[in-house]
Amino acid sequence: MKLPFKSTTAMGMALALLSGPAFAGMDEAKAFLDAEIGDLSTLSRAEQEAEMQWLVDAAAPFAGMSIKVVSETIPTHEYESKVLAAAFTAITGIQVTHDLIGEGDVVEKLQTQMQSGENIYDAYVNDSDLIGTHWRYQQARSLTDWMAGEGADVTSPTLDLEDFIGLQFTTAPDGELYQLPDQQFANLYWFRYDWFNDAKNKEDFKAAYGYDLGVPVNWSAYEDIAEFFTGRDLSHMGVEGEIYGNMDYGKKDPSLGWRYTDAWMSMAGMGDKGEPNGLPVDEWGIRVDENSRPVGSCVARGGATNDAAAVYAVTKAIEWLQKYTPPAAMGMTFSEAGPIPAQGNIAQQMFMYTTFVPSLVEEGIPVMNEDGTPKWRLAPSPHGVYWSEGTKIGYQDVGSWTILKSTPDDRAKAAWLYGQFVTSKTVDVKKSHEGLTFIRESTIQHQSFTDRAPKLGGLIEFYRSPARVQWSPTGTNVPDYPKLAQLWWQNIGDAMSGAKTPQGALDALCEEQEKVLERLERAGVQGDIGPKMNEPKDPQEWLDAPGAPVAKIDEDPTPETIGYDELIASWQ
Repeated sequence: MKLPFKSTTAMGMALALLSGPAFAGMDEAKAFLDAEIGDLSTLSRAEQEAEMQWLVDAAAPFAGMSIKVVSETIPTHEYESKVLAAAFTAITGIQVTHDLIGEGDVVEKLQTQMQSGENIYDAYVNDSDLIGTHWRYQQARSLTDWMAGEGADVTSPTLDLEDFIGLQFTTAPDGELYQLPDQQFANLYWFRYDWFNDAKNKEDFKAAYGYDLGVPVNWSAYEDIAEFFTGRDLSHMGVEGEIYGNMDYGKKDPSLGWRYTDAWMSMAGMGDKGEPNGLPVDEWGIRVDENSRPVGSCVARGGATNDAAAVYAVTKAIEWLQKYTPPAAMGMTFSEAGPIPAQGNIAQQMFMYTTFVPSLVEEGIPVMNEDGTPKWRLAPSPHGVYWSEGTKIGYQDVGSWTILKSTPDDRAKAAWLYGQFVTSKTVDVKKSHEGLTFIRESTIQHQSFTDRAPKLGGLIEFYRSPARVQWSPTGTNVPDYPKLAQLWWQNIGDAMSGAKTPQGALDALCEEQEKVLERLERAGVQGDIGPKMNEPKDPQEWLDAPGAPVAKIDEDPTPETIGYDELIASWQ
Protein backbone atom coordinates (compact mmCIF):
# COMPACT_ATOMS: atom_id res chain seq x y z
CA MET A 1 0.00 0.00 0.00
CA LYS A 2 1.15 3.53 -0.73
CA LEU A 3 1.23 5.63 2.45
CA PRO A 4 1.27 9.43 2.23
CA PHE A 5 3.62 9.87 5.19
CA LYS A 6 5.63 7.98 7.78
CA SER A 7 3.90 7.63 11.12
CA THR A 8 7.22 7.87 12.97
CA THR A 9 7.44 11.59 12.17
CA ALA A 10 3.74 12.43 12.38
CA MET A 11 3.55 13.13 16.12
CA GLY A 12 6.54 15.42 16.02
CA MET A 13 4.91 17.40 13.23
CA ALA A 14 1.73 17.73 15.27
CA LEU A 15 3.50 18.81 18.45
CA ALA A 16 5.15 21.60 16.51
CA LEU A 17 1.70 23.02 15.90
CA LEU A 18 1.36 23.82 19.60
CA SER A 19 3.58 26.84 19.16
CA GLY A 20 1.24 28.33 16.52
CA PRO A 21 -1.38 31.03 17.11
CA ALA A 22 -4.46 30.27 19.20
CA PHE A 23 -7.80 29.87 17.43
CA ALA A 24 -11.25 30.30 18.90
CA GLY A 25 -12.03 26.66 18.27
CA MET A 26 -9.36 25.57 20.73
CA ASP A 27 -11.47 26.77 23.65
CA GLU A 28 -14.21 24.37 22.55
CA ALA A 29 -11.63 21.67 21.87
CA LYS A 30 -10.17 21.94 25.36
CA ALA A 31 -13.63 21.86 26.90
CA PHE A 32 -14.39 18.72 24.88
CA LEU A 33 -11.15 17.06 25.99
CA ASP A 34 -11.89 17.92 29.63
CA ALA A 35 -15.50 16.77 29.59
CA GLU A 36 -15.42 13.78 27.25
CA ILE A 37 -11.92 12.36 26.75
CA GLY A 38 -9.75 12.79 29.84
CA ASP A 39 -7.31 9.88 30.08
CA LEU A 40 -9.24 7.72 27.60
CA SER A 41 -6.87 8.33 24.71
CA THR A 42 -3.60 6.87 23.49
CA LEU A 43 -2.30 10.45 23.27
CA SER A 44 -1.05 12.66 26.06
CA ARG A 45 -3.02 15.83 26.73
CA ALA A 46 -0.39 17.86 24.85
CA GLU A 47 -0.67 15.52 21.85
CA GLN A 48 -4.47 15.70 21.98
CA GLU A 49 -4.34 19.47 21.89
CA ALA A 50 -1.88 19.35 19.00
CA GLU A 51 -4.25 17.11 17.04
CA MET A 52 -7.17 19.44 17.80
CA GLN A 53 -5.13 22.53 16.88
CA TRP A 54 -4.39 21.01 13.49
CA LEU A 55 -8.12 20.31 13.04
CA VAL A 56 -9.06 23.90 13.94
CA ASP A 57 -6.55 25.26 11.44
CA ALA A 58 -7.44 22.88 8.62
CA ALA A 59 -11.19 23.44 9.09
CA ALA A 60 -11.01 27.24 9.09
CA PRO A 61 -11.78 27.66 5.35
CA PHE A 62 -14.98 25.61 5.76
CA ALA A 63 -16.41 27.30 8.86
CA GLY A 64 -20.13 27.89 8.41
CA MET A 65 -20.56 25.05 5.91
CA SER A 66 -23.26 22.42 6.53
CA ILE A 67 -22.54 18.82 5.54
CA LYS A 68 -24.47 15.56 5.69
CA VAL A 69 -23.03 12.10 6.38
CA VAL A 70 -24.74 8.77 7.00
CA SER A 71 -24.13 5.43 8.70
CA GLU A 72 -26.06 2.42 9.89
CA THR A 73 -27.59 2.45 13.38
CA ILE A 74 -25.26 0.73 15.84
CA PRO A 75 -23.98 1.99 19.23
CA THR A 76 -20.70 3.29 17.78
CA HIS A 77 -22.45 5.47 15.24
CA GLU A 78 -25.04 6.60 17.78
CA TYR A 79 -22.17 7.94 19.87
CA GLU A 80 -20.72 9.69 16.84
CA SER A 81 -24.06 11.18 15.84
CA LYS A 82 -25.10 12.32 19.32
CA VAL A 83 -21.76 13.33 20.86
CA LEU A 84 -18.89 13.59 18.39
CA ALA A 85 -20.79 15.41 15.63
CA ALA A 86 -21.76 18.17 18.07
CA ALA A 87 -18.21 18.40 19.37
CA PHE A 88 -16.83 18.64 15.83
CA THR A 89 -19.27 21.42 15.01
CA ALA A 90 -18.32 23.36 18.14
CA ILE A 91 -14.60 22.97 17.44
CA THR A 92 -14.61 23.66 13.68
CA GLY A 93 -17.74 25.67 12.90
CA ILE A 94 -18.72 23.04 10.31
CA GLN A 95 -22.32 21.96 10.90
CA VAL A 96 -22.58 18.16 10.64
CA THR A 97 -25.81 16.24 10.24
CA HIS A 98 -24.91 12.60 10.93
CA ASP A 99 -27.93 10.52 9.89
CA LEU A 100 -28.50 7.02 11.28
CA ILE A 101 -30.47 4.60 9.06
CA GLY A 102 -30.62 0.87 8.41
CA GLU A 103 -27.65 -0.79 6.72
CA GLY A 104 -29.76 -1.72 3.69
CA ASP A 105 -30.85 1.91 3.41
CA VAL A 106 -27.22 3.08 3.49
CA VAL A 107 -26.43 0.80 0.53
CA GLU A 108 -29.55 2.01 -1.31
CA LYS A 109 -28.62 5.70 -0.85
CA LEU A 110 -25.07 5.01 -1.98
CA GLN A 111 -26.29 3.10 -5.03
CA THR A 112 -28.67 5.93 -5.92
CA GLN A 113 -25.88 8.50 -5.72
CA MET A 114 -23.60 6.30 -7.84
CA GLN A 115 -26.29 5.88 -10.50
CA SER A 116 -27.61 9.45 -10.56
CA GLY A 117 -24.54 11.52 -9.77
CA GLU A 118 -26.67 13.55 -7.37
CA ASN A 119 -24.82 14.37 -4.13
CA ILE A 120 -27.14 12.84 -1.53
CA TYR A 121 -24.50 12.56 1.23
CA ASP A 122 -21.05 14.09 1.50
CA ALA A 123 -19.64 10.88 2.99
CA TYR A 124 -20.87 7.41 3.83
CA VAL A 125 -19.82 4.99 6.54
CA ASN A 126 -20.17 2.16 4.08
CA ASP A 127 -19.17 -1.45 4.72
CA SER A 128 -15.92 -2.55 3.14
CA ASP A 129 -18.01 -5.37 1.65
CA LEU A 130 -18.35 -2.94 -1.27
CA ILE A 131 -14.59 -2.75 -1.94
CA GLY A 132 -14.99 -4.80 -5.14
CA THR A 133 -17.77 -2.46 -6.25
CA HIS A 134 -15.78 0.70 -5.52
CA TRP A 135 -12.66 -0.61 -7.24
CA ARG A 136 -14.46 -1.67 -10.41
CA TYR A 137 -16.87 1.26 -10.84
CA GLN A 138 -14.30 3.91 -9.87
CA GLN A 139 -16.98 6.19 -8.42
CA ALA A 140 -15.44 6.33 -4.94
CA ARG A 141 -12.38 8.50 -4.48
CA SER A 142 -9.09 6.68 -4.07
CA LEU A 143 -8.07 7.90 -0.63
CA THR A 144 -4.46 7.14 -1.51
CA ASP A 145 -4.61 9.68 -4.33
CA TRP A 146 -6.83 12.04 -2.35
CA MET A 147 -4.46 12.24 0.64
CA ALA A 148 -1.49 12.92 -1.63
CA GLY A 149 -3.36 15.33 -3.93
CA GLU A 150 -6.53 17.43 -3.56
CA GLY A 151 -7.07 16.34 0.04
CA ALA A 152 -3.48 16.79 1.24
CA ASP A 153 -4.27 20.07 3.00
CA VAL A 154 -7.06 18.39 5.02
CA THR A 155 -5.27 15.12 5.80
CA SER A 156 -4.06 14.98 9.39
CA PRO A 157 -0.34 14.43 10.01
CA THR A 158 -1.37 12.23 12.95
CA LEU A 159 -3.85 10.05 11.04
CA ASP A 160 -1.29 7.20 11.27
CA LEU A 161 -2.67 4.73 8.75
CA GLU A 162 -0.29 2.03 9.97
CA ASP A 163 -2.22 1.96 13.28
CA PHE A 164 -5.49 0.86 11.59
CA ILE A 165 -6.09 -2.89 11.78
CA GLY A 166 -8.46 -3.18 8.80
CA LEU A 167 -6.77 -1.44 5.88
CA GLN A 168 -6.18 -4.73 4.06
CA PHE A 169 -9.97 -4.96 3.77
CA THR A 170 -10.39 -1.48 2.27
CA THR A 171 -7.52 -1.74 -0.21
CA ALA A 172 -8.24 -2.99 -3.74
CA PRO A 173 -6.01 -5.20 -5.92
CA ASP A 174 -4.67 -2.01 -7.52
CA GLY A 175 -3.02 -1.15 -4.20
CA GLU A 176 -5.25 1.90 -3.66
CA LEU A 177 -7.02 2.63 -0.37
CA TYR A 178 -10.69 3.41 -1.10
CA GLN A 179 -12.19 3.50 2.41
CA LEU A 180 -11.02 4.47 5.92
CA PRO A 181 -12.25 2.13 8.70
CA ASP A 182 -14.51 3.76 11.29
CA GLN A 183 -15.73 0.70 13.21
CA GLN A 184 -15.01 -3.01 13.06
CA PHE A 185 -16.69 -6.02 14.65
CA ALA A 186 -16.53 -9.77 14.21
CA ASN A 187 -18.99 -12.63 14.29
CA LEU A 188 -17.94 -15.07 17.02
CA TYR A 189 -19.29 -18.04 18.93
CA TRP A 190 -21.15 -17.00 22.11
CA PHE A 191 -21.98 -19.36 24.95
CA ARG A 192 -23.06 -19.51 28.60
CA TYR A 193 -19.76 -20.11 30.37
CA ASP A 194 -21.58 -20.68 33.67
CA TRP A 195 -23.82 -23.39 32.20
CA PHE A 196 -20.94 -25.14 30.45
CA ASN A 197 -18.92 -25.24 33.70
CA ASP A 198 -21.75 -26.46 35.90
CA ALA A 199 -20.88 -29.88 37.36
CA LYS A 200 -24.31 -31.45 36.74
CA ASN A 201 -24.47 -30.18 33.15
CA LYS A 202 -20.96 -31.51 32.46
CA GLU A 203 -21.75 -34.87 33.99
CA ASP A 204 -25.07 -35.25 32.17
CA PHE A 205 -23.57 -34.22 28.84
CA LYS A 206 -20.67 -36.67 29.15
CA ALA A 207 -23.10 -39.45 30.01
CA ALA A 208 -25.33 -38.65 27.02
CA TYR A 209 -22.71 -37.98 24.33
CA GLY A 210 -19.53 -39.63 25.50
CA TYR A 211 -17.26 -36.58 25.38
CA ASP A 212 -16.68 -33.41 27.38
CA LEU A 213 -18.96 -30.38 27.23
CA GLY A 214 -16.86 -27.48 25.96
CA VAL A 215 -16.41 -24.95 23.18
CA PRO A 216 -17.40 -26.80 19.97
CA VAL A 217 -14.64 -27.04 17.39
CA ASN A 218 -16.93 -28.43 14.68
CA TRP A 219 -20.60 -28.30 13.77
CA SER A 220 -21.23 -31.86 14.95
CA ALA A 221 -20.38 -30.83 18.51
CA TYR A 222 -22.40 -27.60 18.19
CA GLU A 223 -25.43 -29.65 17.18
CA ASP A 224 -25.04 -32.04 20.13
CA ILE A 225 -24.78 -29.10 22.55
CA ALA A 226 -27.83 -27.45 20.97
CA GLU A 227 -29.80 -30.66 21.41
CA PHE A 228 -28.58 -31.14 24.98
CA PHE A 229 -29.64 -27.71 26.23
CA THR A 230 -32.91 -27.30 24.30
CA GLY A 231 -35.71 -27.95 26.78
CA ARG A 232 -33.26 -28.71 29.59
CA ASP A 233 -34.33 -28.08 33.18
CA LEU A 234 -31.78 -25.70 34.71
CA SER A 235 -33.70 -25.05 37.92
CA HIS A 236 -30.72 -26.43 39.86
CA MET A 237 -28.91 -23.27 38.71
CA GLY A 238 -31.84 -20.99 39.52
CA VAL A 239 -32.69 -20.54 35.83
CA GLU A 240 -36.37 -20.38 34.94
CA GLY A 241 -38.21 -20.52 31.63
CA GLU A 242 -37.76 -22.47 28.39
CA ILE A 243 -34.13 -23.08 27.45
CA TYR A 244 -32.85 -23.18 23.86
CA GLY A 245 -29.58 -24.48 22.48
CA ASN A 246 -29.30 -22.11 19.50
CA MET A 247 -30.17 -18.58 18.46
CA ASP A 248 -30.48 -17.28 14.91
CA TYR A 249 -32.97 -15.48 12.68
CA GLY A 250 -34.89 -16.34 9.53
CA LYS A 251 -37.16 -13.53 8.34
CA LYS A 252 -37.15 -12.84 4.58
CA ASP A 253 -35.40 -9.51 4.91
CA PRO A 254 -32.14 -7.99 3.58
CA SER A 255 -30.41 -8.95 6.82
CA LEU A 256 -31.07 -12.63 6.04
CA GLY A 257 -28.70 -12.31 3.11
CA TRP A 258 -25.91 -10.89 5.32
CA ARG A 259 -26.33 -13.93 7.56
CA TYR A 260 -25.00 -16.06 4.69
CA THR A 261 -22.68 -13.76 2.75
CA ASP A 262 -21.11 -12.76 6.08
CA ALA A 263 -19.08 -15.96 6.02
CA TRP A 264 -21.66 -18.59 7.05
CA MET A 265 -20.86 -20.42 3.82
CA SER A 266 -17.09 -20.35 4.38
CA MET A 267 -17.58 -21.40 8.02
CA ALA A 268 -19.25 -24.49 6.59
CA GLY A 269 -16.27 -24.97 4.27
CA MET A 270 -17.50 -23.49 1.00
CA GLY A 271 -14.83 -21.68 -1.04
CA ASP A 272 -11.08 -21.87 -1.39
CA LYS A 273 -8.27 -21.25 1.05
CA GLY A 274 -6.81 -17.75 1.28
CA GLU A 275 -6.52 -14.60 3.39
CA PRO A 276 -8.33 -12.33 3.70
CA ASN A 277 -10.69 -14.20 1.33
CA GLY A 278 -10.65 -17.46 -0.59
CA LEU A 279 -9.08 -17.47 -4.03
CA PRO A 280 -10.05 -18.16 -6.73
CA VAL A 281 -13.47 -18.97 -5.18
CA ASP A 282 -14.67 -16.71 -2.34
CA GLU A 283 -17.34 -17.02 0.38
CA TRP A 284 -20.06 -15.92 -2.06
CA GLY A 285 -19.12 -18.85 -4.30
CA ILE A 286 -17.90 -16.47 -7.02
CA ARG A 287 -14.83 -17.59 -8.95
CA VAL A 288 -12.36 -15.10 -10.43
CA ASP A 289 -9.58 -15.59 -12.95
CA GLU A 290 -5.91 -14.65 -12.53
CA ASN A 291 -6.81 -11.02 -13.36
CA SER A 292 -9.49 -10.84 -10.61
CA ARG A 293 -12.30 -10.94 -13.19
CA PRO A 294 -15.44 -12.82 -12.02
CA VAL A 295 -15.99 -15.87 -14.24
CA GLY A 296 -18.86 -17.78 -12.61
CA SER A 297 -21.02 -18.56 -9.58
CA CYS A 298 -22.64 -21.94 -10.40
CA VAL A 299 -20.64 -25.16 -10.27
CA ALA A 300 -20.92 -25.51 -14.04
CA ARG A 301 -18.74 -22.40 -14.43
CA GLY A 302 -16.38 -23.23 -11.57
CA GLY A 303 -18.29 -21.37 -8.87
CA ALA A 304 -19.46 -22.83 -5.57
CA THR A 305 -22.68 -20.98 -4.67
CA ASN A 306 -24.67 -24.19 -5.25
CA ASP A 307 -22.08 -26.85 -4.39
CA ALA A 308 -22.43 -29.46 -1.63
CA ALA A 309 -20.78 -27.27 1.02
CA ALA A 310 -23.21 -24.42 0.34
CA VAL A 311 -26.23 -26.74 0.49
CA TYR A 312 -24.93 -28.21 3.77
CA ALA A 313 -24.56 -24.69 5.22
CA VAL A 314 -28.15 -23.68 4.45
CA THR A 315 -29.57 -27.07 5.42
CA LYS A 316 -27.96 -27.00 8.88
CA ALA A 317 -29.03 -23.42 9.57
CA ILE A 318 -32.67 -24.26 8.80
CA GLU A 319 -32.56 -27.50 10.79
CA TRP A 320 -31.15 -25.77 13.88
CA LEU A 321 -33.67 -22.94 13.59
CA GLN A 322 -36.50 -25.44 13.57
CA LYS A 323 -35.23 -27.75 16.32
CA TYR A 324 -33.22 -25.74 18.84
CA THR A 325 -34.23 -22.07 18.55
CA PRO A 326 -37.07 -19.97 20.01
CA PRO A 327 -39.98 -20.27 17.56
CA ALA A 328 -40.22 -16.50 17.16
CA ALA A 329 -36.69 -16.39 15.72
CA MET A 330 -37.92 -17.60 12.33
CA GLY A 331 -39.72 -14.27 11.96
CA MET A 332 -36.88 -12.10 13.27
CA THR A 333 -34.32 -9.90 11.53
CA PHE A 334 -30.65 -9.35 12.41
CA SER A 335 -31.38 -6.40 14.71
CA GLU A 336 -34.32 -8.11 16.43
CA ALA A 337 -32.45 -11.35 17.12
CA GLY A 338 -29.21 -9.78 18.35
CA PRO A 339 -30.34 -8.82 21.88
CA ILE A 340 -32.22 -12.09 22.60
CA PRO A 341 -29.31 -13.96 24.29
CA ALA A 342 -29.18 -11.17 26.89
CA GLN A 343 -32.58 -12.34 28.15
CA GLY A 344 -30.94 -15.40 29.69
CA ASN A 345 -32.46 -18.51 28.08
CA ILE A 346 -30.01 -19.19 25.22
CA ALA A 347 -27.15 -21.67 25.71
CA GLN A 348 -25.04 -20.78 22.69
CA GLN A 349 -25.01 -18.91 19.42
CA MET A 350 -22.77 -19.85 16.51
CA PHE A 351 -22.95 -16.46 14.88
CA MET A 352 -22.90 -13.53 17.34
CA TYR A 353 -22.00 -10.14 15.89
CA THR A 354 -19.85 -8.48 18.55
CA THR A 355 -21.59 -5.16 17.89
CA PHE A 356 -24.26 -6.55 20.25
CA VAL A 357 -21.78 -6.91 23.14
CA PRO A 358 -22.81 -3.53 24.66
CA SER A 359 -26.33 -4.90 25.13
CA LEU A 360 -24.89 -8.04 26.77
CA VAL A 361 -22.92 -6.21 29.48
CA GLU A 362 -25.63 -4.00 30.91
CA GLU A 363 -25.90 -4.04 34.68
CA GLY A 364 -28.59 -6.25 36.17
CA ILE A 365 -29.47 -8.36 33.12
CA PRO A 366 -29.72 -12.17 33.49
CA VAL A 367 -26.42 -12.87 31.70
CA MET A 368 -24.30 -10.68 34.01
CA ASN A 369 -22.93 -11.43 37.47
CA GLU A 370 -23.36 -8.97 40.31
CA ASP A 371 -19.64 -8.12 40.22
CA GLY A 372 -19.93 -6.86 36.63
CA THR A 373 -18.38 -9.92 34.99
CA PRO A 374 -20.34 -11.79 32.32
CA LYS A 375 -21.82 -15.26 32.65
CA TRP A 376 -20.99 -15.76 28.95
CA ARG A 377 -17.85 -15.93 26.83
CA LEU A 378 -16.84 -15.41 23.19
CA ALA A 379 -14.74 -17.85 21.17
CA PRO A 380 -14.02 -18.67 17.52
CA SER A 381 -17.03 -20.13 15.75
CA PRO A 382 -16.92 -23.86 15.04
CA HIS A 383 -16.42 -24.93 11.45
CA GLY A 384 -18.39 -27.25 9.20
CA VAL A 385 -17.38 -30.58 7.73
CA TYR A 386 -16.16 -29.12 4.42
CA TRP A 387 -13.83 -26.66 6.14
CA SER A 388 -10.05 -27.11 6.15
CA GLU A 389 -7.19 -25.10 7.64
CA GLY A 390 -6.59 -21.94 5.66
CA THR A 391 -10.23 -21.44 4.67
CA LYS A 392 -11.95 -18.31 5.97
CA ILE A 393 -13.54 -19.04 9.35
CA GLY A 394 -15.42 -15.85 10.21
CA TYR A 395 -16.58 -12.40 9.20
CA GLN A 396 -15.57 -8.91 10.29
CA ASP A 397 -17.74 -5.93 9.50
CA VAL A 398 -15.57 -2.92 8.66
CA GLY A 399 -17.78 0.15 8.33
CA SER A 400 -15.59 2.66 6.55
CA TRP A 401 -15.60 6.28 5.44
CA THR A 402 -16.27 6.42 1.72
CA ILE A 403 -16.35 9.62 -0.33
CA LEU A 404 -17.81 9.49 -3.81
CA LYS A 405 -16.40 11.46 -6.73
CA SER A 406 -19.85 13.06 -7.22
CA THR A 407 -19.38 14.98 -3.96
CA PRO A 408 -18.00 18.52 -4.60
CA ASP A 409 -14.40 18.94 -3.45
CA ASP A 410 -15.10 21.49 -0.71
CA ARG A 411 -17.83 19.33 0.80
CA ALA A 412 -15.62 16.25 0.46
CA LYS A 413 -12.86 18.05 2.35
CA ALA A 414 -15.16 19.07 5.19
CA ALA A 415 -16.54 15.52 5.44
CA TRP A 416 -13.02 14.07 5.37
CA LEU A 417 -12.12 16.27 8.35
CA TYR A 418 -15.11 14.89 10.25
CA GLY A 419 -14.23 11.30 9.32
CA GLN A 420 -10.69 11.81 10.61
CA PHE A 421 -11.96 13.43 13.82
CA VAL A 422 -14.17 10.47 14.76
CA THR A 423 -11.35 7.99 14.00
CA SER A 424 -8.55 10.06 15.54
CA LYS A 425 -6.27 8.83 18.29
CA THR A 426 -7.67 11.63 20.45
CA VAL A 427 -11.18 10.14 20.51
CA ASP A 428 -10.79 6.51 19.45
CA VAL A 429 -10.28 4.92 22.89
CA LYS A 430 -13.36 6.65 24.32
CA LYS A 431 -15.41 5.82 21.23
CA SER A 432 -14.30 2.19 21.43
CA HIS A 433 -15.44 1.95 25.04
CA GLU A 434 -18.87 3.14 23.89
CA GLY A 435 -19.30 0.79 20.92
CA LEU A 436 -16.62 -1.91 21.37
CA THR A 437 -15.83 -1.81 17.64
CA PHE A 438 -12.06 -1.62 17.29
CA ILE A 439 -10.16 -0.04 14.40
CA ARG A 440 -6.75 0.88 15.88
CA GLU A 441 -4.05 -1.39 17.28
CA SER A 442 -3.03 1.28 19.79
CA THR A 443 -6.58 1.37 21.15
CA ILE A 444 -6.78 -2.41 21.52
CA GLN A 445 -3.56 -2.35 23.53
CA HIS A 446 -4.63 0.57 25.75
CA GLN A 447 -4.44 -0.09 29.48
CA SER A 448 -8.11 0.74 29.94
CA PHE A 449 -9.02 -2.31 27.86
CA THR A 450 -6.62 -4.50 29.80
CA ASP A 451 -8.50 -3.37 32.89
CA ARG A 452 -11.91 -3.91 31.30
CA ALA A 453 -11.13 -7.23 29.58
CA PRO A 454 -12.48 -9.46 32.40
CA LYS A 455 -15.88 -7.80 31.92
CA LEU A 456 -16.03 -8.34 28.14
CA GLY A 457 -16.02 -12.13 27.96
CA GLY A 458 -13.03 -12.72 25.69
CA LEU A 459 -13.57 -9.84 23.23
CA ILE A 460 -10.27 -8.14 24.07
CA GLU A 461 -8.38 -11.43 24.06
CA PHE A 462 -9.73 -12.13 20.57
CA TYR A 463 -8.72 -8.74 19.19
CA ARG A 464 -5.25 -9.06 20.70
CA SER A 465 -4.79 -12.58 19.32
CA PRO A 466 -3.29 -13.77 16.02
CA ALA A 467 -6.67 -15.39 15.29
CA ARG A 468 -8.07 -11.95 14.48
CA VAL A 469 -6.68 -11.87 10.94
CA GLN A 470 -8.69 -14.96 9.93
CA TRP A 471 -11.94 -12.98 10.20
CA SER A 472 -12.56 -10.78 7.18
CA PRO A 473 -15.31 -8.92 5.28
CA THR A 474 -16.56 -9.66 1.77
CA GLY A 475 -13.63 -9.45 -0.62
CA THR A 476 -13.00 -8.12 -4.10
CA ASN A 477 -14.55 -11.06 -6.02
CA VAL A 478 -17.95 -9.38 -5.65
CA PRO A 479 -18.21 -6.81 -8.48
CA ASP A 480 -21.52 -5.17 -7.55
CA TYR A 481 -22.54 -5.69 -3.93
CA PRO A 482 -25.88 -3.80 -4.08
CA LYS A 483 -27.15 -5.80 -7.06
CA LEU A 484 -25.93 -9.19 -5.89
CA ALA A 485 -26.72 -8.90 -2.16
CA GLN A 486 -30.46 -8.56 -2.76
CA LEU A 487 -30.47 -11.92 -4.56
CA TRP A 488 -29.26 -13.70 -1.42
CA TRP A 489 -32.02 -12.81 1.00
CA GLN A 490 -34.72 -13.45 -1.58
CA ASN A 491 -33.46 -16.91 -2.48
CA ILE A 492 -32.37 -17.98 1.01
CA GLY A 493 -35.79 -16.78 2.16
CA ASP A 494 -37.39 -19.29 -0.21
CA ALA A 495 -35.40 -22.06 1.46
CA MET A 496 -36.30 -20.81 4.94
CA SER A 497 -40.02 -20.77 4.14
CA GLY A 498 -39.92 -24.21 2.55
CA ALA A 499 -40.93 -22.83 -0.85
CA LYS A 500 -37.74 -24.38 -2.23
CA THR A 501 -35.25 -26.96 -1.04
CA PRO A 502 -31.81 -25.61 -0.06
CA GLN A 503 -30.43 -27.07 -3.31
CA GLY A 504 -33.22 -25.51 -5.37
CA ALA A 505 -32.79 -22.12 -3.71
CA LEU A 506 -29.03 -22.12 -4.25
CA ASP A 507 -29.38 -23.27 -7.87
CA ALA A 508 -31.68 -20.28 -8.43
CA LEU A 509 -29.33 -17.97 -6.53
CA CYS A 510 -26.23 -18.87 -8.53
CA GLU A 511 -28.13 -18.58 -11.82
CA GLU A 512 -29.41 -15.13 -10.88
CA GLN A 513 -25.93 -14.04 -9.79
CA GLU A 514 -24.60 -15.15 -13.17
CA LYS A 515 -27.28 -13.16 -14.99
CA VAL A 516 -26.05 -10.02 -13.19
CA LEU A 517 -22.43 -10.90 -14.00
CA GLU A 518 -23.35 -11.45 -17.66
CA ARG A 519 -25.14 -8.10 -17.84
CA LEU A 520 -22.10 -6.38 -16.39
CA GLU A 521 -19.88 -8.15 -18.92
CA ARG A 522 -22.08 -7.10 -21.84
CA ALA A 523 -22.31 -3.52 -20.62
CA GLY A 524 -18.56 -3.28 -20.20
CA VAL A 525 -19.07 -0.71 -17.43
CA GLN A 526 -16.25 -2.14 -15.30
CA GLY A 527 -13.70 -2.32 -18.09
CA ASP A 528 -10.98 -4.94 -18.06
CA ILE A 529 -11.56 -5.81 -14.37
CA GLY A 530 -15.27 -6.59 -14.81
CA PRO A 531 -16.77 -10.07 -15.31
CA LYS A 532 -15.60 -12.32 -18.14
CA MET A 533 -17.73 -15.41 -17.83
CA ASN A 534 -16.54 -18.98 -18.26
CA GLU A 535 -18.43 -21.21 -20.68
CA PRO A 536 -20.54 -23.79 -18.76
CA LYS A 537 -19.30 -27.38 -18.79
CA ASP A 538 -20.03 -30.68 -17.06
CA PRO A 539 -20.06 -29.81 -13.32
CA GLN A 540 -18.22 -33.05 -12.57
CA GLU A 541 -15.12 -31.66 -14.26
CA TRP A 542 -15.00 -28.86 -11.73
CA LEU A 543 -15.84 -31.18 -8.83
CA ASP A 544 -12.96 -33.48 -9.79
CA ALA A 545 -10.49 -30.58 -9.87
CA PRO A 546 -8.65 -29.40 -6.71
CA GLY A 547 -10.27 -26.79 -4.44
CA ALA A 548 -13.77 -25.38 -4.70
CA PRO A 549 -16.39 -26.35 -5.78
CA VAL A 550 -16.73 -29.64 -3.89
CA ALA A 551 -18.86 -32.79 -4.05
CA LYS A 552 -20.83 -34.17 -1.12
CA ILE A 553 -18.97 -36.09 1.61
CA ASP A 554 -19.94 -37.64 4.96
CA GLU A 555 -21.56 -34.72 6.78
CA ASP A 556 -21.54 -36.20 10.29
CA PRO A 557 -17.92 -36.32 11.51
CA THR A 558 -16.81 -37.08 15.07
CA PRO A 559 -17.76 -34.21 17.40
CA GLU A 560 -14.89 -32.24 18.91
CA THR A 561 -14.78 -29.72 21.77
CA ILE A 562 -12.06 -27.77 23.57
CA GLY A 563 -11.93 -26.20 27.02
CA TYR A 564 -12.41 -22.44 26.89
CA ASP A 565 -9.44 -21.67 29.13
CA GLU A 566 -7.23 -23.94 27.01
CA LEU A 567 -8.39 -22.10 23.90
CA ILE A 568 -7.60 -18.68 25.36
CA ALA A 569 -4.17 -19.89 26.47
CA SER A 570 -3.42 -20.91 22.88
CA TRP A 571 -3.81 -17.26 21.84
CA GLN A 572 -1.21 -15.93 24.25
